[in-house]
Amino acid sequence: MGKEDKATWKSNYFSKLIQLLEEYPKCFIVGADNVGSKQMQQIRMSLRGAAVVLMGKNTMMRKAIRGHVERNQALDKLLPHIKGNVGFVFTRGELPEIREKLLQNKVRAPARAGAIAPCPVVIPAQNTGLGPEKTSFFQALSIPTKISKGTIEIINDVHILKEGDKVGASEATLLNMLNISPFSYGLVVEMVYDSGTIFEPKILDIKPEDLRVKFLEGVARLASVCLEISYPTIASAPHSIANGLKNLFAVAAVTDVEFKEAEKIKEYLKDPSKFVTAAAPVAAEAAAAPAAAKKEEVKEEAEESDDDMGFGLFD
Repeated sequence: MGKEDKATWKSNYFSKLIQLLEEYPKCFIVGADNVGSKQMQQIRMSLRGAAVVLMGKNTMMRKAIRGHVERNQALDKLLPHIKGNVGFVFTRGELPEIREKLLQNKVRAPARAGAIAPCPVVIPAQNTGLGPEKTSFFQALSIPTKISKGTIEIINDVHILKEGDKVGASEATLLNMLNISPFSYGLVVEMVYDSGTIFEPKILDIKPEDLRVKFLEGVARLASVCLEISYPTIASAPHSIANGLKNLFAVAAVTDVEFKEAEKIKEYLKDPSKFVTAAAPVAAEAAAAPAAAKKEEVKEEAEESDDDMGFGLFD
């Protein structure tokens, strides 16, 4: 079968992209810098059955989406993020799980001159095995060295690159001589699209527990404000009721006003010895607990010492 002409290939690409946008409610916009064809093939295989990867030219992707925006206005949110070397990963699965699979498919790579360091690079203190004639490379980068047994030894760990630094020719040459491949490349999730909403991938790191804690913090702040300005809400009502009950107890304690909940307080005020009697069992239990624990420890130590002396051999 002959190779498709350019017009047919474009038409098929547009149809495929539109079909994926209609079939899948969720997708990642991924950066593909420094990802080779072989690595891309491995990524597709690892995602088989869970997600579909589609790459292409930005102009074609934008054109296809603009032609489909009338049927789905939410797709318009994708357009500002289609820039650079990007593609799509479509899925129906759980977004954190698919992202984890993408992160697992990274390949170690050497430092190349002109590349931007995606992470800090540290050369550890070591004997490089290189001859003295290579000293100039280390001197050019201000790396402290000494000659040990006829080879160059790096005295201290050296931070040679920071994240975001441009790799120079000297750094690239030195790292390659030391057989250090400091970088790893793969598809990088840049934005997430989910049923009409687009957001940054860091949102996927938020867990239900985090949301619960933030919600409770917000409720506590709301209740504090409402109590301060005497504006009743569902959040402040329990506190208002509790504070009101405390005030009623205080009034009952100094007056002849009586009600069921205040009876015990009035009894304690009339006869404080009842409070001492009620508190005594609790104090006794608290005091007995450490004593019991200490007794148990002494017993265990005695048993261990008997075993150490050989008395426990025939038990």
